[in-house]
Amino acid sequence: MLESIGPTLLSLSGVPDQTFATSCRFRVTIGPTALGNFSTCSGLACTMEMNERSEGGLNSHKWKFPTRMTYSDITLTRPLGKSSTLLWAWLASQAHSPSPLPGEIAVLDDDGHPLVRWTLDGVVPVEWKGSELSAASSEVVTETLVITHHGFLEIPA
Repeated sequence: MLESIGPTLLSLSGVPDQTFATSCRFRVTIGPTALGNFSTCSGLACTMEMNERSEGGLNSHKWKFPTRMTYSDITLTRPLGKSSTLLWAWLASQAHSPSPLPGEIAVLDDDGHPLVRWTLDGVVPVEWKGSELSAASSEVVTETLVITHHGFLEIPA
């Protein structure tokens, strides 16, 4: 039996209460620079590449051998705000002297404490773009940052 205990707390019968992450609160840090909170994060993924081999006389299946792990680019989006200047300063430093840095994406609980962290190896920017500006529109102005990385350094508990 599943019962709701609040916006992010669920209880299973016989299992102690545990706080579960919601997808709306997370922050991004790259190297020493805290880039702030973002409203969307996509591409947090990895895939094991497989090498397939067929064995003569064995028609029931192919042998699959793992070769390497590949990591997707990560796309971060948020409304344009005061913390955008931190992002622009980091981008400017990377434009003048590109250097891969460790990064972190942390999912936060309702009190702003990290629940889960992904530590990324060798983060560099791929693309930054702002939303279209138009006097005829009342949409929130957003910025989007795409980063790439070499993989996960650790996923602390």
